[in-house]
Amino acid sequence: MWKVFFMVFISVFLAEVGDKTQLATMVFAARENSNPWIVFLGSALALITASAIAVLVGSYLDHLLSPRLIKIGAGTLFIIIGIWTIFSK
Repeated sequence: MWKVFFMVFISVFLAEVGDKTQLATMVFAARENSNPWIVFLGSALALITASAIAVLVGSYLDHLLSPRLIKIGAGTLFIIIGIWTIFSK
C-alpha cells in the first residue's frame, strides 16, 4: 500500500513541478492584494478535484479495459498533447 502511495506521490509531484498549473498559481499568489492562503486553498481544491475525477474514471476503466490498453491510450494522449503544445501558438 505505501509503495503505491509513494510512487503516485513522487510521479504526480514531479509532473506538477514547473508546469502551467504551478506557474498560474504563482501568478495568482504574486498579485498585489491576493491572500496566499486563499490562493493555496483554491489551487489545492482544484488539484484534489481533478485527481478525484481521474481516480473515478481510472477505476471505472479498470473494469472495462485491460491495463495494457489503458497504458497505450494514456501514452498516446500524452504524445498528442505534446505535439499540440509544440505546434500551438
